[in-house]
Amino acid sequence: MTRILQGVTVLILWMAATAATQAQCIHQTYRLVYQTVYDQRQVTAYRIEHETVYDQRQVTRYRPVWETQMRERRYTVGRPVVETSEREERRTVMRPVWETHYRDDSYDQVRNVFETLEREERYTVMRPVWETSEREERYTVRRPVIETAEREERYTVLRPITTMRTQYVDQGSYVDQQTYVPGPVSNRLTWMPRSSVTDPVTGATIPQRAGLVWVPTQGAGRHVVNRVWQPNVVAQQVPVTEYVPTEFVRKEPVQVQRFVEEVVVRKVPVRTCRMVREELVRKVPYTVCRQVVERIERKTPVRVCRMVAEEVVRKVPVTVHRMVYEEKVEQYQVQVCKMVATTETVQVPRVVEKRVPVTYTVRVPHRVVMRVPLDPCGCGGTPYYVPSQATTYVPSPATLRPQAQTFRKPVAPPQKSDAGADEPTPATNNADDDAVQETPAPDENNLFDDSI
Repeated sequence: MTRILQGVTVLILWMAATAATQAQCIHQTYRLVYQTVYDQRQVTAYRIEHETVYDQRQVTRYRPVWETQMRERRYTVGRPVVETSEREERRTVMRPVWETHYRDDSYDQVRNVFETLEREERYTVMRPVWETSEREERYTVRRPVIETAEREERYTVLRPITTMRTQYVDQGSYVDQQTYVPGPVSNRLTWMPRSSVTDPVTGATIPQRAGLVWVPTQGAGRHVVNRVWQPNVVAQQVPVTEYVPTEFVRKEPVQVQRFVEEVVVRKVPVRTCRMVREELVRKVPYTVCRQVVERIERKTPVRVCRMVAEEVVRKVPVTVHRMVYEEKVEQYQVQVCKMVATTETVQVPRVVEKRVPVTYTVRVPHRVVMRVPLDPCGCGGTPYYVPSQATTYVPSPATLRPQAQTFRKPVAPPQKSDAGADEPTPATNNADDDAVQETPAPDENNLFDDSI
């Protein structure tokens, strides 16, 4: 009701301002201004809390009790008996006998004798002679010339576009699930009567004797409570803003530098080198080597070993080991285990779920549209408010995300009447205005925006 009264008041003010400005200006132009208004709302959500509760339960356990028993063990022990005797052993030994002899190791030694002599050597030398002359040299020079021209420059502007995308969120919870755990399997001796079995290889029937057989036995099982996640997928609409590039062209002055070729002539001094032959004489010393043979006498003593055979007799002790076996009795202890049943009371934990209400404040945005007249005659314009039923969005208690800004369609520009005067048309509450469009607000600084 308050918004309706505000809309009526603004409409009356707008009609009064229009009647005052029609006398001064004939053509009227308007500009749309968008503003965002935030409303505060109280939202109540429920927070899930878990509490652990303990239940009393009777459990039977088996406790091992160990007892000590004495048993006899008989074994045979072998005791070694040592007997010592002597025997004669004869062997031949080679004894070394050393003798000294002299060997003639005389040799000839060659000695070098060096002598220095001189000889004449003639050689030719090329002596350089330098001469100076001039020659003309032509070269090309590139002189810069600067010219101004225009070129097209392309640039890109990013325009935001908002769309809605479906997002799936798992809002499940944990659930208690009871599972049966079987007991351990143990082998026990069981009496089996006489029966007939089939051979898996030949397929023939074979009689089986009665007797004790190891049979696997299943123990008592137990029930276990586990926490299992139960999924709950919920679809949500999430706004997604994308920036679309738009290309524009503009002309800018550019300075272009051009080079002009010019031929320049200059004289360059050139030095020429000419080689002249000259003959020179020099004395070169050289060394001559002459060999002289000398005789060196030397005698070397040499020791020669000769082996002489001898017979040696020695007595060798001989030890004989003999085993004597005896029977012994030993007492040893044995630990025997017995299982004793005991009953105990244990506490089994269980999780209980509680929901606690939580209240918080949410700011809900919505758009309002204002028309500002632009007078070409220079008359000042007063902005006025165009009422619109903006669609608002309240976020869920679970997740608070930024939502798309929604506002009404822009008000159509005023149309000319039959009399030729421009009369502004106020915003009416028709069916087209009730439709809500989720588009971003235009930017006033963007001069290339087509929506303004």
